[in-house]
Amino acid sequence: MCIRDRCLSVPILRSYYQEVYRSPVVRLDGYSGRHGLEAGILAYLDFGGATGTSKDGLAETMLAFATERGTLQPGMPVVEASSGSFGAALAVSCATTGHPCILVVPSNLPIAQRKRLQDLGAHIIACSSSGRRAMERVAEDTAKRYGGYYTHYFSNDDNPEYHRRVTGPQIYKNAGDAIDAIVIGVGSGGTITGVAEYIKAWNSMVRIVAVEPAECAAISGGFIGQHGISGIGPGFVPENYNPYVVDTVLTVTTADAERAAREVLFFDGVPACTSAGATLAAAVQLLGMGKAKRPLCVFAGRHIYG
Repeated sequence: MCIRDRCLSVPILRSYYQEVYRSPVVRLDGYSGRHGLEAGILAYLDFGGATGTSKDGLAETMLAFATERGTLQPGMPVVEASSGSFGAALAVSCATTGHPCILVVPSNLPIAQRKRLQDLGAHIIACSSSGRRAMERVAEDTAKRYGGYYTHYFSNDDNPEYHRRVTGPQIYKNAGDAIDAIVIGVGSGGTITGVAEYIKAWNSMVRIVAVEPAECAAISGGFIGQHGISGIGPGFVPENYNPYVVDTVLTVTTADAERAAREVLFFDGVPACTSAGATLAAAVQLLGMGKAKRPLCVFAGRHIYG
């Protein structure tokens, strides 16, 4: 058969997110063996999108929800106060759906990080204060000034709703009775809230574990400071975080998270980011405490090498 005929036999896919990228659940036998664990840890790899984090599917779906409601009209600017993974994912989603993306970022944001967001198509507004409330006020004012839609993903229920409809069902379908705990890092609070609310509706006995940096432990009422685990530990308890569906809160140091991320790369070939490493380190804690036998970690990002 000629190359042309072979190409014609391949089905045309409808959507990158729906068809090409499906978040798999994998066994981390190498990492588990490294730590002498009798029961292997599972991982839900939610990082196959354009920017390499779980925020890719979230951003696209939040825009879809707003469009369905009529609050986001064609060509309307989309505004968010974010210089991190959600901001990057939102910029890509806006580009593919025809919306200008305006991101409010702290004025001391490193030039390289600002340039990356601009390269993804975002318009940048620098805020003199890096405080969350100040940046949110600027974002609100910007949305009003330009007639835009403010996604406000730290408090917008569309965030956990995405995880109720997508992440939770995928974990349940792919892992089901094979797990007795789910370990999730807390950033905006959307993932843990949405996943927990869905999973608990099917099996209330599954333990939901929240993970935050030991250096910035707002949820557990600890010290609030600087840390190096990107994507989690915002320094406050987000409005989207539902404490009533969380059974355990664990803290992990930046050093332990980085070590776990390196180990899972070397022993399982999984390019986990530091926040994914934090969930792994927390899962080892959980097993040591005897509170789980078959935990699953949600890997919300991959480390980009090269």
